[in-house]
Amino acid sequence: MDETELARLRARYAGGTGGEIHDPAFRRVAAAQFDGDRRLWPFAGIATLCGAPYRPEAVDLPDFGGLQAVLVGVPMDLGVTNRAGSRFGPRAVRAVERIGPYEHVLRRAPLSDIRVADIGDVTMRSRFSLEDCHADIEAFFSRLVRAGVVPLAVGGDHSISGSILKAVGAARPVGMVHVDAHCDTSGRYEGSKFHHGGPFREAVLAGVLDPRRTIQIGIRGGAEYLWEFSYDSGMTVVHAEEMTGLGVPAVVAMARRVVGDGPVYVSFDVDSLDPGFAPGTGTPEVAGLTPREALELLRGLDGLDIVGADVVEVAPQYDPTSNTAQCAAQVLFTLLSLAAPAIAARSVAC
Repeated sequence: MDETELARLRARYAGGTGGEIHDPAFRRVAAAQFDGDRRLWPFAGIATLCGAPYRPEAVDLPDFGGLQAVLVGVPMDLGVTNRAGSRFGPRAVRAVERIGPYEHVLRRAPLSDIRVADIGDVTMRSRFSLEDCHADIEAFFSRLVRAGVVPLAVGGDHSISGSILKAVGAARPVGMVHVDAHCDTSGRYEGSKFHHGGPFREAVLAGVLDPRRTIQIGIRGGAEYLWEFSYDSGMTVVHAEEMTGLGVPAVVAMARRVVGDGPVYVSFDVDSLDPGFAPGTGTPEVAGLTPREALELLRGLDGLDIVGADVVEVAPQYDPTSNTAQCAAQVLFTLLSLAAPAIAARSVAC
């Protein structure tokens, strides 16, 4: 080894603490994590989504305490058609430690870039009434949108997305990047429109989701016959098996063309992932995406005007490894990292 170079490294790093970071970008992230050589303990304190500050009192304030974005749990799974259990999803995702604080591909530390907090869970008046739960979800997210706060939700089953979209798309229809094994555009089942197989049909018919600015990625399994509405309404559907031939970059380019420059909602169902990686979900489908493919896909959306997002269908009791919640937590942090620049820019403009 070159002795001059070794001397330089020794002069700069020998005896240095873990918190002594020289690169300006890295040093900014480290400053929020270290006190001298003492680093925040990921296993201590109250578990929160993405390790964000816990601000439950913000719910009772008209401006949500000046927050620009919120992480919020929606622990409701009355709309499932197969295995229940995603009501425990927010709790499982909160329990995942060591998510963030730095998104290394996007080179972003969202908890330092915007005012964001975990504000707890949506309060719903009845654990038994699916219709009342959805009325409460829509009302809660409508308050957030009126206050100018960008919501990132953790479900709960996928039916919650329909009521969130009614809030996010109330002023104008939004586009959507939807990553899932299922299109979730079927009709009413047994008298109910509030099930997890149909939120996006309902959102289009409510005028809050633009189907021609919607792309659904990772679709597969035996329920294809239920998704006629996706094709008839003009949604773009990319099946999981097409990902191999097309490649993630091509699908990213397609997604960006479809959604364009307008406001975009991102909805991520963990059953988009192969159950070998994420078994803890209510409707697993084999031959799904890998976590690396999913994260590459999401990171490719950087620069879009993301006005809301969700991660849904984590049912932790079917996954003794906690891998499903781990994947969901990383996806949530990536979505927050993607949304942060537009959130910060809107704040400056105001």
